[in-house]
Amino acid sequence: MSTEEIAAVYDSALALPEQKRAELANRLLDSLAEPAAGGAFSPEIAAEVRRRSQEIERGEVELVPWSEVRAAIHQRLGRRDQP
Repeated sequence: MSTEEIAAVYDSALALPEQKRAELANRLLDSLAEPAAGGAFSPEIAAEVRRRSQEIERGEVELVPWSEVRAAIHQRLGRRDQP
């Protein structure tokens, strides 16, 4: 698969709703026998990602956009220089 084809698949995946992206991510993780060379996923991390992805798929958790999380962190720390 070419770099352009991978980019097209990635762009298509990003267009999915959050829950479908989480389901896809979970399925992709499950498809990996081992992390890619130099990969950062230990078995424990992969298991945690799968657990959290399954919680998302089942609608058990509320997803919060990064912009909201970042704003809350800045507010909690009393920083006013947030974008």
